[in-house]
Amino acid sequence: MIDMNFINDLAKQFNDKLPPGVSKFKKELDKNFRAVLQSVFSKLDLVTREEFNVQIGILKKTRAKLTLLEKHVAQLEIHLPKIRSQKISK
Repeated sequence: MIDMNFINDLAKQFNDKLPPGVSKFKKELDKNFRAVLQSVFSKLDLVTREEFNVQIGILKKTRAKLTLLEKHVAQLEIHLPKIRSQKISK
């Protein structure tokens, strides 16, 4: 869902750029700008900043877990030959 404040701000910027001669159409143009902007942004499959930040948090946690697992695997790989040689010698 796109933030309506963002769309309203963009529509206002468009309206502010209109030449003075079209001021009598300003209300209708504003309505059309908002509709077009909302339609375009809804087709872009965008995420909100909040959703993006949640995903960043999940990615950071996942990366930390992966780093820890890599360390554990490295330690196991160091000890694996020792364990194998102990089993063979018994």
